[in-house]
Amino acid sequence: MNSRSITITTDLLASKGKRFGNFIVDYIIQMIIGAGIGVVIALMAELTGDYALYDIVVESESRLMDYVFGFGILFVYYVIIESLTSKSIGKYITQTKVVLEDGSKPGFSDILLRTLCRLIPFEQFSFLGTDGKGWHDSLSKTYVVDEKKYEAKKDTVIGLEEIGRAVEV
Repeated sequence: MNSRSITITTDLLASKGKRFGNFIVDYIIQMIIGAGIGVVIALMAELTGDYALYDIVVESESRLMDYVFGFGILFVYYVIIESLTSKSIGKYITQTKVVLEDGSKPGFSDILLRTLCRLIPFEQFSFLGTDGKGWHDSLSKTYVVDEKKYEAKKDTVIGLEEIGRAVEV
């Protein structure tokens, strides 16, 4: 994005339906990644004859290990993809993205905080409020916006600035 500031207003925010769609798609992707990692670990165990990692990750009966593995996938997934693109795969599909209050792209630290907040127990239920913002949005001061509405507002702001410059001349 250019240096122009675009204040994020409620009309630009992604709907609860799109946010739920993001959650479902991203959850499915994370499950696929987890299954893929499990397959790779199993193959490595079979090929090397060393089942230590397999026993810890795949065959573990520990709920704690399941949570650690799941949180690890969630953490890496969101930190990498959102810090690079301001979008997750779910956001690509629903045509939404993460921005800061001034409409700029969040930095790595913003995405890191946003992702850490996803690990708060029962965070998924924080969307049930009237504003539809999750704790990972509120605490990191980020917003998920509808890209079409956001781009339209950005184009309007740019157009008005160009008109203002033309009038000054």
